[in-house]
Amino acid sequence: MNILNGIKKEKIYGIIREDNADYAYELARAYIEGGIKFIELNTPLEVTKKITEKNDAIIAQGGIITTQQAHKALECGAKIIASPIFQTNLVRFASCYEAFLIPSVTTPNEAYNAWRNRMPLIKIYPVAEMGGAEYIKDMVKPMPFLNLLPCGFVKIDEIDDYLKAGAVAVGIGRELYNKNSYDEIVKTVHEVVEMVR
Repeated sequence: MNILNGIKKEKIYGIIREDNADYAYELARAYIEGGIKFIELNTPLEVTKKITEKNDAIIAQGGIITTQQAHKALECGAKIIASPIFQTNLVRFASCYEAFLIPSVTTPNEAYNAWRNRMPLIKIYPVAEMGGAEYIKDMVKPMPFLNLLPCGFVKIDEIDDYLKAGAVAVGIGRELYNKNSYDEIVKTVHEVVEMVR
C-alpha cells in the first residue's frame, strides 16, 4: 500500500503516547480492533515490535530525532518515521532506507521548506495552540500542494472541521483512549473511523 494514499483514504491517524509498554500495547490493539490502520506509537520500541509481528496495521514510530533512533525503529518493524522536528539528517536517512518520514513543523515557512525537501506528508504540531482548523485553512489557501496532518490536542468533534479546512488526515490521540475500558476505546475508535467515511 502506498502510505500517503492510505493515510489520505483513512483520514484518521491514531496516536498513542504512553511510557507503559503493556498499556500502550493494549491501546494499539483497541485502535486496530476499532478500525484504525495507521498508528503512531510514542512508546517503547518493544510495543512496535510486538504489534507489527501480530497485526497488519502500519506503525509509525514517533518521537524520532536521530538517525540512530530511526534505524532502531525500522528494525522493530515500523514503516513510518515520525519526528517532532524537521531536519535534513532524517530526510537523508529516509531517502537512503526508503522509509516514509513524517516531520513536524509549526509555521508556513517550515511547512514550505519541508515540502521543498520532498516530504510527502507534513505534521502541523501543536495545531490547537496555533489556531486549529482556521490555521490549517490559512496555510493551505496559498499552498494547496501541501499535504498536512494536524496533530496536538485535536478533539473528536473538530475532525470534520480540519478535513474541510484542507487537511488530508487528522492525528488524534488521547481523545480516543480517555475512557475506562478496552471495549469503550474500541467503540469510540470505531465511531470515529465510521464518521469520516
